[in-house]
Amino acid sequence: MSDWNDAIIRQFRENDGNVERFGRRLVVMHTIGARSGTARENPVMGIPDGDGWIVAATFAGQPVDPAWAHNLRAHPDIDLEVALPDSGTATVAVHATELPEPERTAGWQRFLAASPAFADYATKTDRVFPIFRLSRR
Repeated sequence: MSDWNDAIIRQFRENDGNVERFGRRLVVMHTIGARSGTARENPVMGIPDGDGWIVAATFAGQPVDPAWAHNLRAHPDIDLEVALPDSGTATVAVHATELPEPERTAGWQRFLAASPAFADYATKTDRVFPIFRLSRR
C-alpha cells in the first residue's frame, strides 16, 4: 500500500470517518487480490446509493484500471468501512457489481457533480472508468 493510502486510512480511522478533501465520503474497501489472494485495503470516494455505495475506478486518470477493480471482479464479496451519517464508522459486508450502461454513465455523472477532480481524471485517458455498486449483503 502506498504511503498516501496509509495516511488516508489512518486519518479515516482516527477521525471517526472524517478525512481532509473527502469529508465523510471516503470508504475503505477490504479487497482480496485477484491472483495473490492477499488482503488489501483501498480508500476511495464512495457515494451513497440507496442502501449501498458506488465507487469509480479512475486510478487518477491512469490508462489502466486500478488493481482493486480487478480484485472486485474476481472476489466481489468484501468488507467496507464507511463513515456513518453523523459520526463514527461501521464495517459492513457488501457485494460489488460493475454497473452496465446506462447505469454506469449515470453513476459517473454523480462523481462529476461531487468533485472537479473526476473531470480532470477523464482528460488524462480515453479509458471508460468502471463504476461499481457496493450493495449490503
